[in-house]
Amino acid sequence: MQFAYYALWIAHPVLQLGVAGFMVQRKLHRKFPVFFAYILSQVLIFAILFPMSTKGSYYWFFYTYWVTAAVSLAVGFKVIHEIFLDVFRPYHTLKDLGTVLFSWAGLVMLLVAAVVAAASTTSDQGPLVQAVLTVQRCVRVIQCGLILFLLLFARYLGVSWKQRSFGIAAGFGGFASVELIVLALRASDYIHENTVSLANMCAYNLAILVWLAYMLAKNTARESSANLLASQRWDQSLGELQYPVAADSLIPMFEGMVDRAFSRANEDSLPENSGEPRLEPQDSESSSGSSPELAPSVSAPSAEPSKR
Repeated sequence: MQFAYYALWIAHPVLQLGVAGFMVQRKLHRKFPVFFAYILSQVLIFAILFPMSTKGSYYWFFYTYWVTAAVSLAVGFKVIHEIFLDVFRPYHTLKDLGTVLFSWAGLVMLLVAAVVAAASTTSDQGPLVQAVLTVQRCVRVIQCGLILFLLLFARYLGVSWKQRSFGIAAGFGGFASVELIVLALRASDYIHENTVSLANMCAYNLAILVWLAYMLAKNTARESSANLLASQRWDQSLGELQYPVAADSLIPMFEGMVDRAFSRANEDSLPENSGEPRLEPQDSESSSGSSPELAPSVSAPSAEPSKR
């Protein structure tokens, strides 16, 4: 059992280095920088914990393990946010809404962890372990919800299961599902603690293999279908709620319409109201020269109908 545990644990950094290498080769570390940082952090955590588990003190290994677990959960939660932003990249308003929701979700998780840690001071595991376990279960639930969300709304968002963001979410979601199931079975005393550790190790290795397969596969563009119109309507509606049109913005338009209507009415009624004949541009030009021949031509009644 111990040999299998160490073999599965050593396989983690080997596979993760492969994922990181292919990400650098295909320049995917620029598109998914948080996920790339997560992979490298897991390799670094293994380099710290593995020697301590074999030759170090259990006291230092215990606290180092839970501190690094907290760091891993924080980076893993940020990876979920990065996947969410990549999925909603064409929809800026929905992306902003998701950022706000993730910020509040992180704050709520921290508050719940603090309350659980303060209420478990007399527990055998201690407040640190209780807080990390609480945050861990919250993050696992969110990871499961993310993959379910992508499966249900993929056709509305144009997300294909061949996209790398979908593969990253699938790896996290599969591992989170297995971990939550085995924790529930362990809480009911259906399985042993060693079985929980082996199941989690196997599930995480499978998740890394999924990430490796998606990094090796060719990139797939977003799907374009008629269902995307629904997402565009959602984004437009949220944009209108975020930036509403001012109530008095129509007043200048109506004022301009009224002014134009009055100006047209005055132009049409000008020849009838004034008892004097209307001069054409050429007449005004000739009048400026004060020619004596202009008066008979203007005052003649036969010339005015032709000009009108």
